Amino acid sequence: MRFGDHFRFGLLVSGLLLVADQLSKYWVLNGLNLDEIRTVALLPFLNFTMVWNEGISMSLPVGDWLGRWGLVILTGLISLWLLNWLRTTERKFEALALAMIIGGAVGNIIDRLFYGAVVDFIHLHAGGYSFFVFNVADSAISVGAVLLLFDGLRDGRKGPKNASKTQEVDAE
Repeated sequence: MRFGDHFRFGLLVSGLLLVADQLSKYWVLNGLNLDEIRTVALLPFLNFTMVWNEGISMSLPVGDWLGRWGLVILTGLISLWLLNWLRTTERKFEALALAMIIGGAVGNIIDRLFYGAVVDFIHLHAGGYSFFVFNVADSAISVGAVLLLFDGLRDGRKGPKNASKTQEVDAE
């Protein structure tokens, strides 16, 4: 692939995830009207449950100082850093992982800008265990982060420790 192809691929994936995320949230708020009815049972292990998440991951609260605008700025800066990484990556798998994180992050930024909180609605539960309520963007961020970790741990990849050993061998 030519330079830039992975970047374009990543932008496409990010854009598609962003659209899917925003359409699902629009449907939950306007089509399902979940903001008023609160919960719809779909399967024995899956509900759509409306939650306005004003905090960070897993609804952990943030202080008044950080709040809505602090999270928007912080998430925006991280997204720009990841976008620059995406621009320079030479591996499609890494581009996919970065694109998933970027698309999800931007989807949640849009929620914070328009609603002051993130629209979460997917609620998995089974056998008395209840997972945190999340959304399409959160899923994309989580899967993208796991893929990025997997990519970094694959055999043959040069990490910081391996890179220094390779340089020492080359110098001999």
